[in-house]
Amino acid sequence: MGQPRSSKRQGHRSGAGVGEALYGLVSGAVRRVPRDISLTSISTLATLERTGPRRVTDLASVEGVTQPSMTALVSALERCGLVERQTDATDKRVALVALTPAGWDHIQARRRAGVEAMDHLIEKLAPEDAAALAAAAPALDRLRQLDDEQRDRAPGGSRRPVSGGWSNRSNRTGEPGRSAT
Repeated sequence: MGQPRSSKRQGHRSGAGVGEALYGLVSGAVRRVPRDISLTSISTLATLERTGPRRVTDLASVEGVTQPSMTALVSALERCGLVERQTDATDKRVALVALTPAGWDHIQARRRAGVEAMDHLIEKLAPEDAAALAAAAPALDRLRQLDDEQRDRAPGGSRRPVSGGWSNRSNRTGEPGRSAT
Protein backbone atom coordinates (compact mmCIF):
# COMPACT_ATOMS: atom_id res chain seq x y z
CA MET A 1 0.00 0.00 0.00
CA GLY A 2 1.30 3.50 -0.85
CA GLN A 3 1.48 6.62 1.23
CA PRO A 4 -1.71 8.31 2.33
CA ARG A 5 -2.92 10.85 -0.17
CA SER A 6 -2.09 13.84 2.06
CA SER A 7 1.53 12.68 2.38
CA LYS A 8 1.87 12.42 -1.38
CA ARG A 9 0.54 15.96 -1.77
CA GLN A 10 2.94 17.33 0.78
CA GLY A 11 5.82 15.76 -1.18
CA HIS A 12 4.89 17.99 -4.11
CA ARG A 13 4.91 21.13 -1.95
CA SER A 14 8.66 21.36 -1.60
CA GLY A 15 8.35 25.00 -2.61
CA ALA A 16 5.53 25.77 -0.19
CA GLY A 17 3.22 28.36 -1.67
CA VAL A 18 4.70 28.22 -5.19
CA GLY A 19 1.36 27.40 -6.80
CA GLU A 20 -0.36 30.11 -4.82
CA ALA A 21 2.32 32.66 -5.71
CA LEU A 22 2.18 31.78 -9.42
CA TYR A 23 -1.61 31.88 -9.47
CA GLY A 24 -1.64 35.27 -7.75
CA LEU A 25 0.96 36.66 -10.13
CA VAL A 26 -0.84 35.45 -13.24
CA SER A 27 -4.26 36.57 -11.98
CA GLY A 28 -2.93 40.03 -11.19
CA ALA A 29 -1.19 40.32 -14.55
CA VAL A 30 -4.36 39.34 -16.41
CA ARG A 31 -6.44 41.88 -14.50
CA ARG A 32 -3.97 44.76 -15.05
CA VAL A 33 -3.51 44.44 -18.82
CA PRO A 34 -6.00 46.65 -20.70
CA ARG A 35 -8.29 44.66 -22.95
CA ASP A 36 -10.14 45.52 -26.10
CA ILE A 37 -11.68 42.02 -26.32
CA SER A 38 -12.82 39.51 -23.69
CA LEU A 39 -10.49 37.08 -21.92
CA THR A 40 -12.31 34.19 -23.62
CA SER A 41 -11.68 35.83 -27.00
CA ILE A 42 -7.99 36.27 -26.19
CA SER A 43 -7.76 32.68 -24.97
CA THR A 44 -9.46 31.44 -28.15
CA LEU A 45 -6.99 33.34 -30.33
CA ALA A 46 -4.09 31.91 -28.32
CA THR A 47 -5.51 28.39 -28.70
CA LEU A 48 -5.72 28.85 -32.47
CA GLU A 49 -2.15 30.16 -32.50
CA ARG A 50 -0.88 27.07 -30.65
CA THR A 51 -2.96 24.39 -32.34
CA GLY A 52 -3.90 25.68 -35.77
CA PRO A 53 -7.43 25.75 -37.19
CA ARG A 54 -10.11 24.05 -35.09
CA ARG A 55 -13.79 23.23 -35.26
CA VAL A 56 -16.10 25.48 -33.28
CA THR A 57 -17.12 22.50 -31.14
CA ASP A 58 -13.46 21.76 -30.29
CA LEU A 59 -12.84 25.42 -29.40
CA ALA A 60 -15.93 25.45 -27.18
CA SER A 61 -14.69 22.39 -25.33
CA VAL A 62 -11.15 23.71 -24.90
CA GLU A 63 -12.37 27.13 -23.73
CA GLY A 64 -15.07 25.72 -21.44
CA VAL A 65 -18.05 27.42 -23.06
CA THR A 66 -21.13 26.15 -24.88
CA GLN A 67 -21.08 25.63 -28.62
CA PRO A 68 -23.64 28.43 -29.22
CA SER A 69 -21.51 30.82 -27.13
CA MET A 70 -18.38 29.89 -29.09
CA THR A 71 -20.25 30.35 -32.38
CA ALA A 72 -21.19 33.89 -31.30
CA LEU A 73 -17.64 34.60 -30.11
CA VAL A 74 -16.15 33.35 -33.39
CA SER A 75 -18.61 35.50 -35.35
CA ALA A 76 -17.51 38.57 -33.36
CA LEU A 77 -13.81 37.74 -33.87
CA GLU A 78 -14.51 37.23 -37.57
CA ARG A 79 -16.17 40.67 -37.81
CA CYS A 80 -13.04 42.15 -36.18
CA GLY A 81 -10.87 40.42 -38.79
CA LEU A 82 -9.02 38.32 -36.20
CA VAL A 83 -10.24 34.89 -37.39
CA GLU A 84 -11.66 33.40 -40.55
CA ARG A 85 -13.64 30.29 -41.34
CA GLN A 86 -12.03 27.79 -43.69
CA THR A 87 -13.31 24.63 -45.27
CA ASP A 88 -11.74 21.44 -43.92
CA ALA A 89 -9.76 19.84 -46.76
CA THR A 90 -10.73 16.34 -45.58
CA ASP A 91 -14.45 17.04 -45.08
CA LYS A 92 -15.97 19.87 -47.12
CA ARG A 93 -19.01 19.95 -44.79
CA VAL A 94 -16.84 21.07 -41.86
CA ALA A 95 -15.83 24.65 -41.20
CA LEU A 96 -12.63 25.32 -39.31
CA VAL A 97 -11.80 28.53 -37.49
CA ALA A 98 -8.32 29.88 -38.28
CA LEU A 99 -6.31 32.83 -37.08
CA THR A 100 -5.85 35.63 -39.62
CA PRO A 101 -2.62 37.63 -39.91
CA ALA A 102 -4.35 40.41 -37.91
CA GLY A 103 -5.27 37.87 -35.21
CA TRP A 104 -1.68 36.63 -35.07
CA ASP A 105 -0.45 40.22 -34.78
CA HIS A 106 -2.97 40.91 -31.98
CA ILE A 107 -1.74 37.90 -29.95
CA GLN A 108 1.90 38.85 -30.49
CA ALA A 109 1.28 42.45 -29.38
CA ARG A 110 -0.49 41.28 -26.21
CA ARG A 111 2.32 38.82 -25.48
CA ARG A 112 4.97 41.54 -25.93
CA ALA A 113 3.04 43.87 -23.61
CA GLY A 114 2.78 41.12 -21.01
CA VAL A 115 6.48 40.30 -21.24
CA GLU A 116 7.38 43.99 -20.88
CA ALA A 117 5.14 44.30 -17.80
CA MET A 118 6.80 41.24 -16.22
CA ASP A 119 10.27 42.53 -17.12
CA HIS A 120 9.51 45.83 -15.34
CA LEU A 121 8.47 43.93 -12.21
CA ILE A 122 11.54 41.69 -12.34
CA GLU A 123 13.78 44.77 -12.60
CA LYS A 124 12.45 45.85 -9.19
CA LEU A 125 13.59 42.60 -7.54
CA ALA A 126 16.80 42.14 -5.62
CA PRO A 127 19.50 40.54 -7.82
CA GLU A 128 19.32 37.23 -5.93
CA ASP A 129 15.53 37.05 -6.44
CA ALA A 130 15.92 37.82 -10.16
CA ALA A 131 18.58 35.09 -10.38
CA ALA A 132 16.26 32.62 -8.64
CA LEU A 133 13.55 33.39 -11.22
CA ALA A 134 16.02 32.96 -14.07
CA ALA A 135 17.06 29.57 -12.64
CA ALA A 136 13.38 28.54 -12.43
CA ALA A 137 12.61 29.58 -16.03
CA PRO A 138 12.99 26.06 -17.53
CA ALA A 139 10.62 24.58 -14.93
CA LEU A 140 8.14 27.43 -15.47
CA ASP A 141 8.28 26.89 -19.24
CA ARG A 142 7.59 23.18 -18.73
CA LEU A 143 4.59 24.07 -16.53
CA ARG A 144 3.29 26.28 -19.34
CA GLN A 145 3.73 23.45 -21.84
CA LEU A 146 1.89 21.00 -19.58
CA ASP A 147 -0.92 23.51 -19.17
CA ASP A 148 -1.12 24.03 -22.95
CA GLU A 149 -1.22 20.27 -23.55
CA GLN A 150 -3.98 19.79 -21.00
CA ARG A 151 -6.05 22.72 -22.32
CA ASP A 152 -5.70 21.90 -25.99
CA ARG A 153 -7.12 18.40 -25.75
CA ALA A 154 -10.77 18.59 -26.67
CA PRO A 155 -12.87 15.48 -25.99
CA GLY A 156 -13.49 13.69 -29.27
CA GLY A 157 -11.25 16.09 -31.17
CA SER A 158 -7.62 16.40 -32.01
CA ARG A 159 -5.29 18.87 -33.60
CA ARG A 160 -6.24 18.90 -37.24
CA PRO A 161 -4.11 20.25 -40.05
CA VAL A 162 -5.67 21.86 -43.10
CA SER A 163 -4.33 21.50 -46.60
CA GLY A 164 -1.08 23.41 -46.98
CA GLY A 165 -0.22 23.42 -43.28
CA TRP A 166 -1.73 24.28 -39.95
CA SER A 167 -2.87 27.78 -40.83
CA ASN A 168 -1.99 30.75 -42.97
CA ARG A 169 0.30 32.66 -40.51
CA SER A 170 -0.76 31.50 -37.07
CA ASN A 171 2.17 29.13 -36.75
CA ARG A 172 5.44 30.67 -37.92
CA THR A 173 7.69 27.73 -37.00
CA GLY A 174 6.05 25.22 -39.34
CA GLU A 175 5.44 22.84 -36.43
CA PRO A 176 1.94 22.10 -35.18
CA GLY A 177 1.30 23.61 -31.79
CA ARG A 178 4.49 25.68 -31.67
CA SER A 179 4.94 29.34 -32.26
CA ALA A 180 8.09 31.26 -32.88
CA THR A 181 7.75 33.26 -29.65
